[in-house]
This record gives sequence, C-alpha cells and structure tokens, in this order.
Amino acid sequence: VQLQASGGGLVLAGGSLRLSCVASGGTLSGYGMGWFRQAPGKEREFVAGIKWTGGSTMYAESLKGRFTISRDVTKNTVYLQMNSLKPEDTGVYYCAAKPRIITSSIGVSSQYPYWGQGTLVTVSS
Repeated sequence: VQLQASGGGLVLAGGSLRLSCVASGGTLSGYGMGWFRQAPGKEREFVAGIKWTGGSTMYAESLKGRFTISRDVTKNTVYLQMNSLKPEDTGVYYCAAKPRIITSSIGVSSQYPYWGQGTLVTVSS
C-alpha cells in the first residue's frame, strides 16, 4: 500500500484545513487508517484513526470536537478535517495504514507498517 498525503499549509489560528490521504496498491478492506502528527522537537503522536470496514473512528482525547476523520471508499481516500486550529497544532501530519486492524492498536504508531510522506501544517497566531 502506498499513501500520499496532501492538504497542509499555513493557516491563521482559528482557521480550518482538510488533509487528504490517497491510498493505492491494494484493497483496504480490514485496514485501519490513522493520522499522526509530529511537532518540532516532539515525538509523533496519534491524532485520529478510522476502520476502513465499517468506518468506526477514534480520536486523541484532546482533539475531540475539533478534528474529524472520514473516508471515501470510492476514492480510497481518508480525510482529516481540522477546525479551530491552534498554534500548537503545528507539525507534520502523517497518514498511516495497518492491515487487520484491531481497536486497541488504532492509536499505536508502531503498529502501522505503511506511512505517507507527511504534510506540513503551520498555524500562525
């Protein structure tokens, strides 16, 4: 599976962005798709995840209500809608994919074998 993330950019605090992650190279049935981010000088952290089959979602507790993950099965694409952005949301955002996902592993970056190249989000105050 190859992943191509896009949609990052520079936005003012309070603004919105929608990230996209297009998957190619195989069926995503049974996969989990995750968004992770890494701020400068910090470790990579879980943002949101979705089960491709069924569409159930999971979020980092601190981001609930501002971020929404979704998927379009006809386009093999996962989205991350980010609203009310804050400067602390700045970082590189990565999409990732894991076959045979189980709920307990959705938020664990080490469980994901496939990663996109990352897209930079900069939130200016």
